[in-house]
Amino acid sequence: MDTENIAKVAPLARACLDRVAIVLFRPQLPENIGAAARAACNMGLSRLVVVQPLDLHRERMAMMATGPSVELLDKMEVYDDLAQALGPFQYIVGATARLGGVRNQYFTPREMAGRLVEISAANDVALLFGPENWGLTNDELPFCHALVTIPTGECSSLNLAQAVMVIAYELFTAVSPKPHFVPRLANSRELETMYAMLKETLLKINFISHQNPEHWMFNVRRLFARHGLRAREAQVIKGICRQIDWYVGKRLENLKNRQNSTQE
Repeated sequence: MDTENIAKVAPLARACLDRVAIVLFRPQLPENIGAAARAACNMGLSRLVVVQPLDLHRERMAMMATGPSVELLDKMEVYDDLAQALGPFQYIVGATARLGGVRNQYFTPREMAGRLVEISAANDVALLFGPENWGLTNDELPFCHALVTIPTGECSSLNLAQAVMVIAYELFTAVSPKPHFVPRLANSRELETMYAMLKETLLKINFISHQNPEHWMFNVRRLFARHGLRAREAQVIKGICRQIDWYVGKRLENLKNRQNSTQE
């Protein structure tokens, strides 16, 4: 069956671009914010979030945005805290050029775009870009459900707007003939409260090291991110943590009472 007939039987699914936001973390130059807004607008994206920008000089941003993309600057969301900015999003993709270490699992823009066709149908997606000089550090990676890297030749340096354009283009052109339904997932705010409670519980039962708990929690985060948690499932995990806390507290109380009885 040719492509045209397949399309008649099952229309090709595309990403829901209205549910995808470009998130710029600590951008340094207003011109780069404007150029990123223009690239996003070119590819049908209408949400721009900026976190801890160094400079929001309006004229310098607008000079690079031009045309309809200036509207993205008009409704641009600005935050002082990354966790707060990412809180409403159910799926967060971090763009990185540095690989290795904890960044050993990643997708190309085309592979990621194919995944987002399905995910964006019922979930808000954030495409997270780091500052121009360093990119995303390991401190920001725990927020990310997946990483995307842009393959390059020997000259591997891309400016911020170029990176936004490449990933946004792949998302704009991505199609899926038979997408799998992805339900509404827990958002970042719900997950972060769950992870905080889970970390405290795992520390109490000595499941993770007290010296560097975030390192061990990164593996836990990766496990859950691979499968995707719904809001109700995150609540179940929090309930399990509360029950473990109660049980540990009860055991410690009983042990203390027995010790006091022995001493008497």
